[in-house]
This record gives sequence, C-alpha cells and structure tokens, in this order.
Amino acid sequence: MDRSQKTDWTRWLPITKKELTYHGWDEVDIVLITGDAYVDHPAFGAAVIGRLMQREGFRVAIVPQPNWQDDLRDFKKFGRPKYFFAVTAGNMDSMVNHYTANKRRRSNDAYTPGGAHGFRPDYAVTTYTRILKQLYPDVPVVIGGIEASLRRVTHYDYWSDRLMPTILKTSGADLLIYGMGEKPLLALLHAIRHGARPDTVRDIPQTAYLIPMAAGLPPTTDFEDVELHPHEECLADKRAFAANFKVVEIESNKIYGRRIIQRVGTDYLVINPPFTPMTEEEIDASFDLPYTRLPHPKYRKRGPIPAYEMIKFSVNMHRGCFGGCSFCTISAHQGKFIASRSEASILKEVDDITRMPDFKGYITDLGGPSANMYKMKGIDQSICDRCQSPSCIYPVVCSNLDTSHDAMTAIYRKVDAHPKVKKATIGSGIRYDLLVPAFNKRADRRSIREYMEQLVSRHVSGRLKVAPEHTSEKTLKVMRKPSFDYFFAFKKMFDRYNREAGLRQPLIPYFISAHPGCEEADMADLAARTKDLGFRLEQVQGFTPTPMTVATVAYYSGLHPYTLKPLYTAKTKKEREAQHRFFFWYKPEFREAIARRLRQLKRPDLAQKLLGGREKRERGRRLRRRKG
Repeated sequence: MDRSQKTDWTRWLPITKKELTYHGWDEVDIVLITGDAYVDHPAFGAAVIGRLMQREGFRVAIVPQPNWQDDLRDFKKFGRPKYFFAVTAGNMDSMVNHYTANKRRRSNDAYTPGGAHGFRPDYAVTTYTRILKQLYPDVPVVIGGIEASLRRVTHYDYWSDRLMPTILKTSGADLLIYGMGEKPLLALLHAIRHGARPDTVRDIPQTAYLIPMAAGLPPTTDFEDVELHPHEECLADKRAFAANFKVVEIESNKIYGRRIIQRVGTDYLVINPPFTPMTEEEIDASFDLPYTRLPHPKYRKRGPIPAYEMIKFSVNMHRGCFGGCSFCTISAHQGKFIASRSEASILKEVDDITRMPDFKGYITDLGGPSANMYKMKGIDQSICDRCQSPSCIYPVVCSNLDTSHDAMTAIYRKVDAHPKVKKATIGSGIRYDLLVPAFNKRADRRSIREYMEQLVSRHVSGRLKVAPEHTSEKTLKVMRKPSFDYFFAFKKMFDRYNREAGLRQPLIPYFISAHPGCEEADMADLAARTKDLGFRLEQVQGFTPTPMTVATVAYYSGLHPYTLKPLYTAKTKKEREAQHRFFFWYKPEFREAIARRLRQLKRPDLAQKLLGGREKRERGRRLRRRKG
C-alpha cells in the first residue's frame, strides 16, 4: 500500500471504536476476539470467519490480542454485541505458541507485529471467555479455532502435565465449533436469523456443547450416539482415557459419524458429528472473499508480522490430510478428506499476488498441509462413505484412492508460465511416499514422472523438504509412517531428476526424537543411517505432546490407544535430551557423551558408525590409562 495515500479504513473489518464510524455503524452484531494480530488474509482464521460473517450481512468487529491484564478496556470497547462473542486463540494453540518441546518460554511470537512476545495469555480461549462471561454474563460466547477444536473433549495438557476436561467446561463458553469453521458457522448464522440464540442451538453438525444431565440429552433422528468413558473415570484410569481417543479419532474422520457423548461432572458433553467435506464451490467461496491480503494499517509502526511475511506470496491449494500421522493434528482439525480449490480460484489468487506492490516475481508456495495431495480423493465415494480408517496411505495406499498428480502438475505449469511470475516454489512438505512406485503400487508412473520433472526442474527453492521422521521400523509403525527404505528410494529418484536437469539441489529431511515407541538405540541408529546418506541433520525436533493425537495419548497413558498395550516413551528431561543429542553426532561437544551412552547400551557397532576411528582411539587411551 502507498502510505502517501489516505487509508481507506473500510477495506478492513473494524478493530477500533473510531473505525465503526467509517462503516456507518453505531453497534455491532458480533465481536470476534483473537489471540493473533489482525491480518486480512485467507491464511488467518479470524479474517476468514470475520469476512464470512460480513458476507452474510452481519456487522463484525475484531478485537485482536486484547490486553487481559489491565482494566479490560479492550474487551469492553465495542460494548455488548447484538448476537454473540466469538473467541479464538488464533492460528496456533496458545501453549504451542508459547513453549518449546522442553517447556522453555519462547522469546518471540510469529503472529504479533515485530515478533514480540507477551501479547496473548496462556490458554487464551479460556482466559478470554472467562473475562467475557465476567463482563457480559448474559451474552453467548462461541469458541473455535485450533485451540478450542483440539481441546473439545478430555485431553492431556503437556504444559500442566494433567488431564483437562473439555474446554467448554474450563472456559464457560456456550458453543464450540470444531474443525474448519465455515459450514457450521453458516448454519449457526442461519439459525440466528430465524431467532435462535447460540446457547440454545443443539442440532448443528460440527459443534459441541454442555448440557445438564438433569435436562437429558436432546433427542435426535439425524445421528447415532456413542458414549465415552466419563471425564472423572479418565482421571482415575489412564486406560479409559486411551480407549476414548480411538472413538474420537474414528468418529471425527468419518463422512457420516456418530454423536459423541461424555459425562463431565453433572453435565453431558455433546459433540455432534462433522459436516461432510467442503465442495469445490464452498472452499472457493471462502478463499474468494474480499480480503485485502494485508495486515491492518494500525500495525505499520510496530514492525512486520513474521507469520504473514512467510506466507504473503504463497497460495494454499487445498485443506485436509489423509496421512493420519500419529503426532500430527492436521487431520484432527482439518479432517482426512481433501477439500480442493478450483484451478480458476487458485490462478485468480496468483493474479492477485502479482499485483501486490512489493511482489518481486516469486511465489513462495503452491501447496497445502501436504503439498502434493491436491485433488486426491476416493475413486468410488461410496467406499469412502463407509471408511473408518484414520489414514488412507498407512499401512498401505488404499486401492480406492486416486493419487494422480496431473492436476497439480497442470497448475504448476500454468503458474510457471504467468508473465509476472519468475519462479513459484513449493514451500510445503512433499508427501514423498506417494511418489515412490514401490510403496504407491497403483500409482500412474507417467503422472509421477511428469510431476517430478516439473517439481525438480522448476519449483525447488534450493532445497526440498520431506519428512521421513524416523528410521526405526517399530517407531515408524507407531508414527503411521512407511519404511525408511522408501525415503532412500525417493532420494535416489530425486537425485536422478536433479542430474537430468543439471541441478544439485539437496533434500532436507525432517526427523523427530523422543516419539512414543522410540528408544535411545533407535535414535543412534537413525543418526548412523542418515550419516551414511551424507546428512548432517538440521531440521530436527523433539516430540511435543499436543492435544488430540495418538502420540500424545500414548505419551500420557503409556498405552497405544488402538491396542491398549504398553508403549515405551521417553518422558524425563534427561531421557528426551539424551535422544535428541544423537542428531548432533558431528558436534565435538556431544561426542564424548554419545560415546559414553553407546558403551552403556553395549552398542559399539553404532559408536563405530557414528564416531568412527576417533572413538576407537579414545577407547584405546582409556585402556592404557587403566593399565598405567
């Protein structure tokens, strides 16, 4: 935006009382509270929800990152909304946003101007909602976003190291919208137009609420019911908690799920099953809302917003992920079924980006949760309608899954040919196993070849990110990831296409330490195998237990939720650090500790592979000192 021109404040949803006058409003219908700065872009949930409500004719104001530690003026500045408050922590769970895997407080916040920290509370949804209920006890509060979505049922909270009940209980909210919120929100707005209040709506799919047990469950002819172990039983019995998760995951990933019931104190938690996945027309309508694609002008003097800077020249082509990885929350929030935008909508967004004043010709991503799942879906929808599997590609690729890469290749080529685009790179992670014929046995090899040729020759930004996550077969089984052998096969394929294109672009593999099912010897073997492939690992992380994943349930309970059999997990700081250390075998400061630990594990073979002749020489010196 040219700052010399007068700002047209009506291009954004209002975030101050003064801005209401620019819109000609003296009151608002809905006030949206968010833990993120307001960026009017389809990658930011508050903007999507705000624009959707605006399109439906509601007057919406946004309160981004309100101060919860002063006189609460931010919560009061728009007064009492006509219909309800909407609350979200933002694009991340606030605890993941604030803390590392080792529970250290982060020094920055990517969703705040200047990357500054301290602009949102821990457990933001609960904090915001309690304040609103204190100030406006009779105004309904609807919560949503990833923090509310993944905490909708009894869940383990890593940061407090305890089980917590549904966030509806801790926050006092009246209604919870889980998952991607457009369809349930539209249904809610329709009900409001017909005189309903959010705290009385009980039949909308993809919503959850609490109701006193004395009142009884609302009757339904639309859903079957399934009851979980009560919250109090989960507190007393980890096995009951683990068993609950299997039900929640399966029902959340069905096309036609059951209504989930859980007793929480003297209330029933009721979780209605999700809507069917968004159609192409529906997801296009969401991405084609009149976003400015810019942060609100109020932030100009506070510095750039890192999360926005990272994605402002990128395009999200689809939602959902059918990988079903045990440590990942994507399918728990976005679902396992892919909702893809039309080619026309994607190319329109590319056009919009090329007209941005600071665009230099580079699209930084054409992707999604997994970059190469665009347009992939079941060949026979009736089979998908009956499916209960949490993954479409583990342990094998489903025979009903169409894994053609042709639609992606076509879009890559059209964006590549755009006169204002110098280069479009793929910044999202590639699901490499879909490109390995030995794993994806029914794949069209021509489709794979054309995709790989286009990807490698035109769309890699120096390095390509992929995520094998581990090398141990038993750990990969817990992760729901394929054998490391397929990564090796993909690397050979990738290197071949690089040679044919006259390029030398490396692969950057991602790995996780201390994942449930992983022991120290497994990490040492990972380090040795990747060393043999020529990697000095950079993109590594310690496992972080986040609500509503298989791995988190196993971490807390010590049981795999699908088998209810014991599963080892590194839990103490010492155990977790010992595993993570093996990633950095090449750093002098870690060599002695690694050598010592491998001696304790009686694995001289791994010490030799990792540390080579130096370890042999050091062992000789130790023997000589003992004899002397």
